[in-house]
Amino acid sequence: MINNLWNYLLFIFERADWLSVFDILLVATIVFFVLYLLRDTKALVLLRGVLFLILVISLLSSLRVLPAFSWVITNTLPTLLLAIPVIFAPEIRRVLERLGRTGSVFSPDQFTTEMEKNIQGVVQAARRIAERKYGGLIVFSRLDSLHAYIETGVQLKASISPETLIQIFFPKTPLHDGAVIISENVITAAGCVLPLSASGVLESSPERSMGLRHRAALGIAEESDAIAVVISEETGIVSLAYDGKLDKYVPLDELQGKLNGFFQHEPVQKSLLSRLSTLFQGTLK
Repeated sequence: MINNLWNYLLFIFERADWLSVFDILLVATIVFFVLYLLRDTKALVLLRGVLFLILVISLLSSLRVLPAFSWVITNTLPTLLLAIPVIFAPEIRRVLERLGRTGSVFSPDQFTTEMEKNIQGVVQAARRIAERKYGGLIVFSRLDSLHAYIETGVQLKASISPETLIQIFFPKTPLHDGAVIISENVITAAGCVLPLSASGVLESSPERSMGLRHRAALGIAEESDAIAVVISEETGIVSLAYDGKLDKYVPLDELQGKLNGFFQHEPVQKSLLSRLSTLFQGTLK
């Protein structure tokens, strides 16, 4: 058995050329990016289960002593392949959205003095909300439209100030439990309903502070390129949600710098090749 396997490997290597190596590297690259785009989602766990099931079925169906089993697998395989897009529909949509946003970024001239002042106001409000443990969820709209979520709240078109945000998130007020959406340098709406995260990022978190606000913050970061600032009502801890990820326990002294970083120092329309290079560098680190 081992000799046959060794002879088979020698047979492959003896006939390998540069085109075969390129073919293998191409397949490996595709698998790498599929796994990278599915990171922090339930699809990755499902994919592992599907691959394990395929491996077991392949081994069993290759046994000649099980002809009936092989016949069933051969005839049901097309149906199973058609079922995969249905099972992975939400994850496939999320991957396509991430690819669609590649190359669309903010330009340096969009980071104005007014935006910097508004970010400073949000940071001041977050600090005072955290001290009082009111709880809050503030969303910065970027390139993707949040109109569908704005319509679920009360439209304000109010100037951004710490006093306004603190009043909105004051406990037992009508808008306290919803999210504030900031767009075009104004508080566009408050009391907005956001989609809850469908990934497994928070399911493995043992902290009680990761409640509906955090799920909503992560949900809007998965559905769009928005940046969400979430303040825990129980602990007063501030977290950031962006690009389908949740950065827990952001120090208030670093919050303004992190928010500024999302809206500046980005080249206009960064190419897809440049973004892929960045992904490779980040992964290798």
